[in-house]
Amino acid sequence: MRNIMARVPHREKKRFTEKLKQIWLQPDKESALKVAELGCKEYEKRFPQAIRCLEEGLEDSLQFYDFPEIDKRKISSTNVVERIIREIRCRSRVIGVFPCQDSYVRLITSYLIEYSEDWINKRSYIKQQKLIVALDDQNKLLEVQVF
Repeated sequence: MRNIMARVPHREKKRFTEKLKQIWLQPDKESALKVAELGCKEYEKRFPQAIRCLEEGLEDSLQFYDFPEIDKRKISSTNVVERIIREIRCRSRVIGVFPCQDSYVRLITSYLIEYSEDWINKRSYIKQQKLIVALDDQNKLLEVQVF
């Protein structure tokens, strides 16, 4: 969404954002693709770069529809990734200058291990059982498509 909005004039951002949000609020992938197609036709002459960016990344941004058993609000957001990156920056700023690249890698690796253990044991964002079921369903679908 940010990449698309970077190619839209400031005056038009609010209206265009509301139109874009409708794509990801649809109940299923087919209707989301239809809404995206209509939006692309409506704005392709006014914002060609933004529409090109939308078309290039649309399929990737709609992947959460392939996992109906997991709450789409949880897997369609990049908040978790952004939080991890912010935490890494915060921890590395405390050190300031690292003596070598290996020390930086060790610090980040230890933080990521601690973070993943915390999520596995205490506060899982997506319950492990739902994730296992979703991955099994996805693997079965892939096996059928291969044969």
